[in-house]
Amino acid sequence: MHDPTPEAAPPSSSAQPPEAATLTRFLAADPVGRARLAPAVAEAVGADRMEEIVEATLARTGTPVTVTDSPDGLIVTGPQGSVRAWARQTPDGQEITGLLLEGAPYAPPARRSPLPAPVVWLTYVLVLALWNVFTLWTAADRTSWCAGAATLAAFFVFAEGYGAPAQHARVRRRTAEAAAITALASAYRLPTLPTGHFSAALGTALALLAGAVCLLAAARLHHWRTPVSQPLLFPLEGTWYVIQGGGRPLNHHVRVPEQRAALDLVGLGPHGSRTRPDRDLTAYAAYGRPVRSPCHGRVISAATTIPDQRPGEIRYQPLYGNHVFLDTGREIVKLAHLRPGSVTVKPGDVVEPGELLGEVGNSGNSTEPHLHLHAERDGLGLDLRFTDVRGRLYRGRRIRV
Repeated sequence: MHDPTPEAAPPSSSAQPPEAATLTRFLAADPVGRARLAPAVAEAVGADRMEEIVEATLARTGTPVTVTDSPDGLIVTGPQGSVRAWARQTPDGQEITGLLLEGAPYAPPARRSPLPAPVVWLTYVLVLALWNVFTLWTAADRTSWCAGAATLAAFFVFAEGYGAPAQHARVRRRTAEAAAITALASAYRLPTLPTGHFSAALGTALALLAGAVCLLAAARLHHWRTPVSQPLLFPLEGTWYVIQGGGRPLNHHVRVPEQRAALDLVGLGPHGSRTRPDRDLTAYAAYGRPVRSPCHGRVISAATTIPDQRPGEIRYQPLYGNHVFLDTGREIVKLAHLRPGSVTVKPGDVVEPGELLGEVGNSGNSTEPHLHLHAERDGLGLDLRFTDVRGRLYRGRRIRV
């Protein structure tokens, strides 16, 4: 979830969202005016803290500033530079009710035009076919055949083990599997081939295969030795697929201490994580599915008004999007990227295991509908355990509940 690179186009000044004008007024106001334009924000973080953040932002950009829209979100631009922003306002546009200002300068990323998935998959299958023809089916002896087979096996361990094959359409997976079966069929030649001699190619292939298997096993079995205080109830029903989970390099959350043991879960359909091959949110098997509380706890944070992202794109938003955070008394359990308008609880509520919290969505830092789940204590992620799911949870595992 990756070609000439054109220069990024500057943010367009046309068709600006209404929040752009409101945020421009807010940043141009004096401290008293800002507190009046964003009373909810000032109350939530404190007027002094809000002013510190605004002043730090203006120090990065310089003044005066303009706010424009871009594919990456709202961009606050001044004579010294730019930063990204997110703002939510009242229906009449008179007040800002939510605000996020990035604490780092913004540089437009290089825009890439990814190759269509069918083209990538056909290239993948073509490489397998050529490997079969020029190594296994034309091997001069058994040693050469074994070297080619070991190399191909290592390739499949990387492609299938470190990837998330079930996320792709079934027809593509079956095509790759057919290529593997074709490779195995070439073994019928072995009785007619001379034995040959052990070669550097065979040694290298076996080492590559052993390394791939060992690294994959270590990543799938990895745990941090800091489990949740008691097993959780799995928050979803039906069949789910882990697209991020386990140790490095199966889980991109590892680099964030509090998220290091997090899971990302998608639903599956005949076209992989989508039910049909288009970019509509409802085409994703996970979208709108109910999310239930995994534990007894008190709601310490909840949001439900952040819009969904378009699949494949990420505009600057609060990281977790619509979410529910639960305090169990021993750890914080976080469920994120929920559908706007679906969250059923508010801060201060006490929930029981199995109670409906919301629905899977695509808000926040998310490129496709999925549920993000992690638990943390003292700023460190905890190994997740579930009463109704056995074994380790790692990228590529299916879960049926």
